[in-house]
Amino acid sequence: MQCQICNNNEATIHLTEIHGDVHTEMHLCESCAAEQGIAAKSQIPLNELLSNLLASAPEEANMYAPTDSRQKCPRCGFSLELLKNEPLLGCPYDYEMFEKLLLPLIENTQDGKTAHCGKVPTKIPRGEKDLIELMNLRNLLEDAIRTEDYETAAKLRDKIAEYETDRNK
Repeated sequence: MQCQICNNNEATIHLTEIHGDVHTEMHLCESCAAEQGIAAKSQIPLNELLSNLLASAPEEANMYAPTDSRQKCPRCGFSLELLKNEPLLGCPYDYEMFEKLLLPLIENTQDGKTAHCGKVPTKIPRGEKDLIELMNLRNLLEDAIRTEDYETAAKLRDKIAEYETDRNK
């Protein structure tokens, strides 16, 4: 996708603004974004991301928050209070300990996805990206069938069929 300002460079920064029911999208290259005063970070520390999300979380997400923000993990002593200053959670158990608060925030930032399924490099040919996507869809289909989530399995089956039809054209 080309930058909407210069129309020369590839857009690597994608902004979405939502006001009520109106969605506005802007796709910019890094240099045009910098000229517009838009700073983009490729990696955001976990504590910064979660702190920002906690501050801007919708009211519904806050109802999952522990009543005592000083609640501590019995294994490592980590608390949500520490999350403001620490870049990492204290131990793997913290994800379970603070799951009710973290899960809605993670889902919100990851478009509903709560499991890491890898990244696809941006500089590989389109055909290879499609093959990787097709492989991921097939893995998700197997998982949906194994967990007897047949509605999701049917949607994935249809999406796989679309991919395969498009590849054979």
